[in-house]
Amino acid sequence: MDSTPRDRKPSGRVVPLREGYDETRRTRARNSSHAAPVPPDLEPLPHPARPGLEEELEQIRSVTMTMGQRVDEAIHKAVDGLVNRDIAMSNEVIRGDSDVNALQAEARQLCFTAILTQAPVARDLREILGFQHMAGELERMADHCVNIARIARDLADLPPLAESVDIPKLARNVANQVRDMLSAVVAHDVEQARAIAARDAVINRLYHRLADELIQLMTSSTENVYRGTKLIAVCQNLERIGDRVTNLAEDLVFLEAGEIEELG
Repeated sequence: MDSTPRDRKPSGRVVPLREGYDETRRTRARNSSHAAPVPPDLEPLPHPARPGLEEELEQIRSVTMTMGQRVDEAIHKAVDGLVNRDIAMSNEVIRGDSDVNALQAEARQLCFTAILTQAPVARDLREILGFQHMAGELERMADHCVNIARIARDLADLPPLAESVDIPKLARNVANQVRDMLSAVVAHDVEQARAIAARDAVINRLYHRLADELIQLMTSSTENVYRGTKLIAVCQNLERIGDRVTNLAEDLVFLEAGEIEELG
């Protein structure tokens, strides 16, 4: 067997040096205690301006605020239709729900488009997700108003059950919650949102008191059962709107602070 050593090929890949490359520079940089300056062509690029993202965020905010205004109007009209036996106004609330649904669809599309085309991060992404959830909550509030309007049509030809059952008071408190919450969103006021959510306890107490009064009226006469049951459903829908206002408050806390906080 031939024991003559054979020439070995280098194991590594040979990389040709660029013209003008100075090995001594590399050696000095390696032995120096200070890092070599970064060549201009390798310096990090500045963060690009995002005017397109800000425009889309403003559109999302505007559509969501418009939804909130429509819900505020629907609460008043639905309860006015109930109290005044106004079928035309009740029908107006029911027809208006399609506009709120269209606004929610627009808000969702704007949110998806912003995420896909603008690649938002950090607070911008939280704002998009927060407003998308707010739009969903507002759409459900509008659905509760439609439920009240339909009940109002059912009761329009029947005499009032009792003047002492103050459903308009519950409705006013709920409408104030919605209006104040929209103001907190516009002002980015987390503390105001927390205070509004705490007021939901007042709505819950009003709801339970009205439900107790209606139950007493139903137990006093079987003739009151149908109207009493319908009016309890009205109170339930108003109470649910109040709960969704609390959800909006939680959305605002998430949007501003990046934290999921239970406010209910």
